[in-house]
Amino acid sequence: MENAYYVYIMTNRPKGTLYIGVTNHLIRRVYEHRIGVVPGFTAKYRLKRLVYFEQCGEIMVAIEREKRLKRWRRAWKVALIEVSNPTWRDLFEEIAA
Repeated sequence: MENAYYVYIMTNRPKGTLYIGVTNHLIRRVYEHRIGVVPGFTAKYRLKRLVYFEQCGEIMVAIEREKRLKRWRRAWKVALIEVSNPTWRDLFEEIAA
């Protein structure tokens, strides 16, 4: 997809602290989280594990989805992750390969 945008969820461990973000370059952005180059929430809580992502074709759709997910109850977010990633494995190696 030419203009791809991603909504993604990072964590520090299975069922740990969650961070939801949006980006136009998933590999680069997750790598930045992993090495801690961007100060803030993900660096503070050492959120380096990509456990969920979805692709959107338009930035406004991705931003709206991110906002919606951030309003969800934690249990709903956990369920969303576990549908496609029940073991909470780090997906970064799969997308970076």
